[in-house]
Amino acid sequence: MNPPGRVLVRAGDRGILPGELANRDPAVFPDPDRLDLTRAARHHQAFGGGPHHCVGRPLARLGLQVVLPVLFRRIPALRPAEELDRIPFNYDALIDGLHALPVTW
Repeated sequence: MNPPGRVLVRAGDRGILPGELANRDPAVFPDPDRLDLTRAARHHQAFGGGPHHCVGRPLARLGLQVVLPVLFRRIPALRPAEELDRIPFNYDALIDGLHALPVTW
C-alpha cells in the first residue's frame, strides 16, 4: 500500500501531469497560491525542461532583461493599480497566468 498522497508508477505506466500542478509544492514554494513577485523561486518549471523545453524561453528572458528595465526607467512610478492579492489569476487555461495586470503611475 502506498503512503497517502503517493502513487506507485510502474515501468510502462502512462500518465498526464497537468501544467497547473507545477510549482505547487509548499515544501519548495512557500504559500504557492499567493502571487509574490519578489519570490526567490529558483527551481520552478515555468518553461519546462529537456525535450519539452519551451522554445519561447529565450524571448521571455530577453523581455525580462531588456524591456522591463527600460519600461521602469521611462516610467519610474509604474506600479500595480490594485493590491496583488486582488488581481485575478487565470487557472483555467493551458498555461496559467494573469487575466490582466492593471497598472498606474
